[in-house]
Parts: sequence; structure tokens; C-alpha cells
Amino acid sequence: MSAEHDPRLREIYAHPVGRDAIDRLLLQIGRSPRWVTNPLAATMRLSTLARLAKPVLGDRFAPSLLEVLADHDDAPTSTPAVVTSAEQPWWTRAVFYQVYPRSFADSDGDGVGDLRGVLSRLDHLADLGVDCLWLSPIFDSPNEDMGYDVRDYRAVMAEMGTLADLDELIAACHERGMRIILDLVVNHTSAEHAWFQAAVADPEGPYGSYYHLRPGRPGEDGTGPPPNNWTSFFSGSAWRWIPQAQRWALHLFAPGQVDLRWEEPQVRAEVADIVQWWRARGVDGFRLDVINYISKRPDLPDGNEAIGALLGFPGIEHYFFGPRLHEYLRDLRTHGFTRAPHAPAPPSTARERHPDGTLGEPLPPDAVGVMVGETPGVGVEMTRLLAGTDRGELDLVFNFDVLDNPGKTRWDDYRYDLGYLKDHYLDYLERVGHDARIALFLDNHDNPRMLSKVLGPRAHEPALRSSLAKALATIQLMLPGTPFLYQGQEIAAVDQDFTSAAELRDVESLNRLAQLRTEGLSEEEALARVLPGARDHARVPMRWSPGPGAGFSTGSPWQPASEASVGFTVAEQVDDPDSVLGFYRRLIALRRAEPALSGGGMRVLARRSRTYFGWVRSDAAGDWLIEVNLTDRTIRRPRGLPHAEGVLGSAGLRRGATMAPYECVVACVSAHPSSSD
Repeated sequence: MSAEHDPRLREIYAHPVGRDAIDRLLLQIGRSPRWVTNPLAATMRLSTLARLAKPVLGDRFAPSLLEVLADHDDAPTSTPAVVTSAEQPWWTRAVFYQVYPRSFADSDGDGVGDLRGVLSRLDHLADLGVDCLWLSPIFDSPNEDMGYDVRDYRAVMAEMGTLADLDELIAACHERGMRIILDLVVNHTSAEHAWFQAAVADPEGPYGSYYHLRPGRPGEDGTGPPPNNWTSFFSGSAWRWIPQAQRWALHLFAPGQVDLRWEEPQVRAEVADIVQWWRARGVDGFRLDVINYISKRPDLPDGNEAIGALLGFPGIEHYFFGPRLHEYLRDLRTHGFTRAPHAPAPPSTARERHPDGTLGEPLPPDAVGVMVGETPGVGVEMTRLLAGTDRGELDLVFNFDVLDNPGKTRWDDYRYDLGYLKDHYLDYLERVGHDARIALFLDNHDNPRMLSKVLGPRAHEPALRSSLAKALATIQLMLPGTPFLYQGQEIAAVDQDFTSAAELRDVESLNRLAQLRTEGLSEEEALARVLPGARDHARVPMRWSPGPGAGFSTGSPWQPASEASVGFTVAEQVDDPDSVLGFYRRLIALRRAEPALSGGGMRVLARRSRTYFGWVRSDAAGDWLIEVNLTDRTIRRPRGLPHAEGVLGSAGLRRGATMAPYECVVACVSAHPSSSD
């Protein structure tokens, strides 16, 4: 789609990137896709739309959109052939579990979680039924952004332990039938990385081209305007002045997180070599941090101010889905993640885990390590382009649109409507079809807890908290897709009642607070604007047992926590089959034992209901009915449901005419019609 073309809106919406871009704008302003799919709007020319929307989208909206679409004119529109279950890779049926090591378990009493702490709690994950451990950053780092600023990709940060500790953890995961993936941050490095230090020392030397370094004007001392108007996700300009180099350096995140220049072939070769080095040590793959940002538009032009104001970050249209992204990902898959034909076997591989949970012999090394992409801003159609079964790029991507209701962001203080979650996932699954496997996640280290988003102050009501936790678990583990759990979900973790800025540790939270204070807000007012979306909520220490330190550490935890609720620690739930933890264990075991629940087809029931979420999972062995009440009140079941016998439920196994608040049921479908429905 050339920049000279003046397409109709329906043509733009038929383009995968065009549809996602428009859907993103509609989601941001809380409007339905019908705004652009109705017959009147669909036939409108882009130039007409741009003229009408000029007060909101500015002068350059149409050229900016066409430019992004032209970058991806080769995007496929057909759906690839269905891949049979026998050909499905291991991760399509796996349950992943994210550990934030700094907050998981502290083995030496210094208040900071570490690798030996993870080792000491590995049986908890094995008993839960986890198939793959995802370990958040552990590489050597000055910790400006808690490890997402890497100083050395082949070393472990001192407070986390040693390389020998990590080797032991890899082997221990494999022995328990679990794989392990690490976080790889290669959109940027730490400013203390040897590459950047060499670039600063000699900007014209070989490492100068590793980064986006721009000369200043004659006599520049850093007080002049930066090279463009791009802003950092952590507040302020995305550029910092480096006096030693007399250059501006691009940093989309913290000033110490300088962006790599992937246009440089040697950068791509370095990253592929890092991946191969860790694969040789037994690592089974990587979660790739903000990987869709690695391709920037040449010359780094100014961002559209109107788009920047709408989305919050001027310049984002030039890198959120850059012109060479597909090329870079395919190259990384081929040269980094793919095992060479005659490469030596790694020291260990995961043991086979049977449907009943027992373990078999070690499996052969995977031909290709799993590639999981964190892809902010990417929608459903871009997911197909990045993770389609025949694309040769990523295996799974995180689509963050599920985390907030339309027209809302994580910084807004509101109650999340689970009716939207239902609509989002059904739309996602219907549009992706067999083209890609979706990643199912509700919590992670970068967002507040979903339980608290839904319940608000009522998250401290034990019965409601437990019921909703089980309902969310059922949605996440029973829908088609690959679930990613985050530490604490299995015990119904909620947000913290922080009362002071002194309790916050995250650079994003602190920068946002400081910016709001400079805008004239009091500390109390600024804190109220930060706490709803603070990442600190998800980074407090894991609650292992009641009492001081919650079993996390014998020392003073690095991140203060305020929760003192009864019944929501691992120790309090581990022997109670009716607890949230007990429910997770049984749900995951059932998912493993019944192939229909992890790889079967899906038929939706009562599609239009905003209160009832029901579906049937099927394969040749039989059908399973899954039901969830999406509300905090009693509802009536829809008519015409299949007759089914409850196997697992949060409020008993009998399926009556009504469902209790947040009740969930997994039932085996019989061939007989229901007498009560």
C-alpha cells in the first residue's frame, strides 16, 4: 500500500497492520470497531477521514499510517494449513510459570531473592504441575531497571548467585520434568555494558554503530534540543547527552538502558551468539523483552504529535512494528535459536512427563528453542504475522490488550469488567484460528494484580477473593492457548495497600511520581495517580508462610509489603484441597490428563452473555464443559446447555439452575440431554 495511494477505510482495515492500528486507536478511546466497519465509514477515503479527524489526529496521521502499512505490504491474508496434534511442539500444551527471582525466595538472608532460593522452592512448582519455568532477569546488571539493563549477557548478577548456581537450577528443572527459559533483553543494554563503553570511548570505532548515537550541533553541551521528539516510557525525552562522546544516545526506557542499533549486522550476530551460548548450557529458550521495538525507522524521524498525545508516547509509530522486524526475527531464529545439526548435546534436557504426571527418560534436545515475544502495542493481526505457524519468527507473543478495559489504562483507578475479558479472548481465538497459538496471561511483573483490578477494595474479602482466583484460573487454564502463570497467582495474590512513596522501589513508579510532583500535585495526589498502575504491587515478596518475612527471607525484604491476610500463603493452603492452591493443582493435573483440555477444539456457549462464560472443549475421546460466572452475584445458567457431570468446581460439583458469585465448573459431557436445562 503505497504512500501515494488514497485507500478507502475498508482497504486499510483489511490490511493486518492497518486493522491493528485502527483497533488500537479505538481501544484507546473506548469505541467499538463498528465505528469503522459500518457501510458509511467503510467507504470513506483516508484523506476524508484525515480531514475530519485532524483536530484529534493532526496533519500527519494519514502519511504516518500509510508508511507503516507500506513496511508490511507482504503480509499474508490466508490461513495456513492446520498442524496436526502429532506435529505440535511441546510448548503448545505446556503451563509456564514466571518467577521474579528478586522476590521469590531469599536463600542467604540479605533480603533479595536469588537462584538458590528458587532452587529451594522448585518442588513447589513441580507439585503445582508447571512444565516450564520462566526466570525474569538474572544477568549481570547495575539494576537501574531491576535487571532489564544488562551489563554482561554471560554472567549472573552478584546478588542472584553464580553461573554454577544457574547451571544447577537448569539441571534441577530438567530432572523434575520442567524446561527453563530466561529473559533476554536485547532492544537495549545497560550503559555500563562493554559495548557501550567502547562506543563512548570511540564513537567512530566499530562499537559506535552498535547504538543510536547522534552528534549534537556545533558547540553542543547537552542543553540543546535532542535529535527528535521521541519520549521515554519512563518519562522525559528518549535521548540523553553523552559528554565524553559528544553524542546523543537513544534510550526508550531509563537513561541507563541504551537502545541497540539492530541495523548493524554485527549486533544481530552478537545476539545470536548469546542465544547459542545459553542454549549450549541447557536453556530451553527465551522470553524476548519488548522485541517488537528492535527495528526503528531509518533516520529516526519525529513522531506525530497527535498520535503521541493519544497513545502517550510521541514517536511510537516509528518502532512499535518497524520495517525490518520480520527480517531480524527470522534471522535470530535461524542463527540463534536453531540447533546446529552436529552441535554437542547440552548437559541436560527435560525428562518426559506423562499424562498422569509421572516422569520418564530425558528427552532429545529441542531442535529450536522456544521464542516468546513481549510485544507491547501488537494486536491480533500482528500476532499472526509474528507468530503464525508458517512465519518462522516467534512462537508465542504477549498481547496486552486483555489487561485493561477499553478506554482505560493501568494507571486508571477503576473496576475491570470481566465481560470484556470474555469478548477479547473469543475475538482473539476466532481471528487467529489455527494460524497461531495464543499466550494466556493475566498477571506479570509489569502490571497490578488482576484480582485487585476486578474486585477493588473487596479483594480483602477472603471468600470472594478465593472464588474469583479460581474463576480466573479456570479461564486461563481451560481456554485454547498456552497459559503463563505469575508467582502468587496460585495463592490468590492481590495488590498492596501502599501508603507512602517511600514504599515504592520501581523506577517507573518513582519517575512518574516525580513528574506529577513537578506538575504541581501534592505527594498524596501524585501517589493516588501512581498506585493503581504501579509495578511494585506484583514485585512484593512471595508469601510462603505466615509471620515476619512471610517465609521469603530471614532478613529485611528489598521491597516492603503490607499484606497480613490470613489464609493466603503457600503453607496455609498446601494441605487444603479446597484452597486456591489446591484448585490450581487439580486443574493443571486435569488439563494434563485430558488432551481435549489442552489441545482440543472449542465451541462457545451463550456467546452474547456478559455474565456467563461457557465453552466446550472436544477431541475424539470426549467433550468437556467449562463454565464461569463472570460476576460477583448469583446468575441463572442459560438454557440448552449440554448435560454434564461436574468433575472440578469452586462451589461443589452439582450443576443447578444458578451459579454462585464467580463460580466455575469443569464438567464431563454425557450424551444425554439435560433435564434441568
